[in-house]
Amino acid sequence: MAMRKGTNVPIPAPAVRVELGWRSGAGVPDADASALLLQGSGKVRSDADFVFYNQPAHSSGAVRHEGKSTAGGAVTDTLSVDLAKVEPAIETVVLAASADGGSFGQVPGLYVRVLDAAGGAELARFDSDDATVETAFVLGELYRRQGAWKFRAVGQGYGTGLAGLATDFGITVDEPQTAAPAPPPAPAAPPAPVQAPVPAPAPPAPAPAPNPVTAPPPAPVQPPAPPAAPMPPAAAPAPPGAGPAPVRLTKVTLTKQAPSVSLTKQGGTSGAMRVNLNWQVHKQFKGWGSKLGRAMAMHSDLDLDLCALYELSDGSKGVVQALGNAYGSLHQPPFIHLDGDDRTGAVSSGENLTVNLDYKQYFRRILIFVTIYEGARSFADLHATVTLHPQHGAPVDFSLDECTVPSTVCALALITNTGGGELVVQREARYLIPERGVSPQRTVDYAYGWGMNWTPGRK
Repeated sequence: MAMRKGTNVPIPAPAVRVELGWRSGAGVPDADASALLLQGSGKVRSDADFVFYNQPAHSSGAVRHEGKSTAGGAVTDTLSVDLAKVEPAIETVVLAASADGGSFGQVPGLYVRVLDAAGGAELARFDSDDATVETAFVLGELYRRQGAWKFRAVGQGYGTGLAGLATDFGITVDEPQTAAPAPPPAPAAPPAPVQAPVPAPAPPAPAPAPNPVTAPPPAPVQPPAPPAAPMPPAAAPAPPGAGPAPVRLTKVTLTKQAPSVSLTKQGGTSGAMRVNLNWQVHKQFKGWGSKLGRAMAMHSDLDLDLCALYELSDGSKGVVQALGNAYGSLHQPPFIHLDGDDRTGAVSSGENLTVNLDYKQYFRRILIFVTIYEGARSFADLHATVTLHPQHGAPVDFSLDECTVPSTVCALALITNTGGGELVVQREARYLIPERGVSPQRTVDYAYGWGMNWTPGRK
């Protein structure tokens, strides 16, 4: 149902999906959906009532940020709202958007629509066509009236971006600080006496590599446990009366034009880094993928597996995956852990893979990839968003391109230790086609030259 600004309609569904959509193209900035849960005062109760890309799930479970998808030049960013779970103290859920790298006057076809989460029927739609210099928008709101929910088309713009919008509703925002000028250098101290350097002990000689033709496949060797890396110091207790840390709005989006970023330069050098994959199956199909896509959409048990190939600094290699229960470990090699096996991809807290950056000196390279375990024969018409959440530093996200080949495995991101302690994330988004009789895992191995031996496995 198309609406005009200021009008409202009833929302009879107990749970809805809210889609922010627009048309992509050259010079079109990215946009992000967000939600604010307001009391009757029109303000949030705390910063926890703000749901967006850096804080993707409300503690009540009522509102979640599900991520982006792209198909045929159209982009959507989706929120799920379980109206039955919205706490009684909350009267309004504001549905907002923010532009990243431009204004909404540069974003064509901007709209918000509300869909019944159960059947997908469109309950409301508002198209915004009068944006100019605004960098944030309240497109609509879900609100209670006499025990029932309604949607109102709002269309109110902000020229101060997501920070200005969030602050207006009571959110405390962590603004970037301008660095203070460096103090003048202190007078040089007299040179210290020169002492002869102490030679470092020579590293152990590497073991001879097995003959790849005559030697049998070697048994997996557990690398020796490295000396315990110093863990980050415990956080000092907050002073009396101090509130929670303010919300951070910074993020990094990787694209074909800018495909890599240094985690080190972003401050992501320690702690746990969570890697999350969200996906949606769309039911609009065309071309060669129509039959595969329809088959895929009929499978509610579509099972995608998030995996990682790793190579450590001592040359040891392996895989972290649900297949074969190779879930890894965070505090011993490989310092990577898979914490679950999500079959839907519908929630941002679903399947995650965690990398312990406190042991970054032991990493040589890590390849994050995803395979179809069951439920479909291809990634046709499946749209996904990959997000890396370092414990410190800005999150890094990117969307996968639409799959146009019969692929069952996709390389997502390559994390490389450059040798000087710097970790670089490279967006791969590369669909691969296994040869007949070759597993997806072995296909990724061949494509990236990992050189491992593979045997059949099962969950």
